[in-house]
Amino acid sequence: MDTLAEPNILALDSASLTGSVALCSGTTLVAESLLNVRSTHSERLLQQIDLLLSEAGWTLGDLDLLAVTTGPGSFTGLRIGIATVKGLAQVLGKPVVGVSSLQMVALNAPAVSVPICAFLDARKKEVYTQQFEASPGGPVPLDEAKVLPPADVLRSLTDRTLLIGDGVLQYRQLIETTAGDNILLPWDTAHQLRSSQAAWLAHRRWLNQDLSTAAELLPTYIRPSDAELGKMKKV
Repeated sequence: MDTLAEPNILALDSASLTGSVALCSGTTLVAESLLNVRSTHSERLLQQIDLLLSEAGWTLGDLDLLAVTTGPGSFTGLRIGIATVKGLAQVLGKPVVGVSSLQMVALNAPAVSVPICAFLDARKKEVYTQQFEASPGGPVPLDEAKVLPPADVLRSLTDRTLLIGDGVLQYRQLIETTAGDNILLPWDTAHQLRSSQAAWLAHRRWLNQDLSTAAELLPTYIRPSDAELGKMKKV
């Protein structure tokens, strides 16, 4: 594999209700489709892929690298996105990259010298969160990803921190009433997960030869599923 050549990348994001697909040539975005509608990812992901390939004049055979959000996020959404990429990778014999949804949204942060706190809605009155440091190679994790009540996250941010992710939109009132001057908020459009972010991070991994096979691609859930919680209660 020629790491000097710019790879053609197909990236999928299905970690939330919003699903998106992107085609990139290296770091150049060729096409992107994002749908924030109430339909399942299984109904639309393959249609979005076919549409973008057709509009870009690409075929599946033109792809060099596949990327997908591995979580944390919607359990069902993650399974659908990962299964789609696994299937394509096995058929095409192409490498894959699994990308953190928290690192993806942190990539949207404007250039700041303060820590970036990803703050994604996890439902059940909780958020997925992780802190990052901005760097030219992408957001660098400062701690482990976790799921917590939003108030607990806000109380823990004692230093000046930029908060980013759809949890900001979900819990804006809580943030405004409980967070002090330490919390910085970017513009609202910065809180959206996009598959083009996954493609950019995947390109960095391509350059570093940090790639995976379809069999190695696994979701990152952080917390147990409802089914697992039910089994734990019965024990």
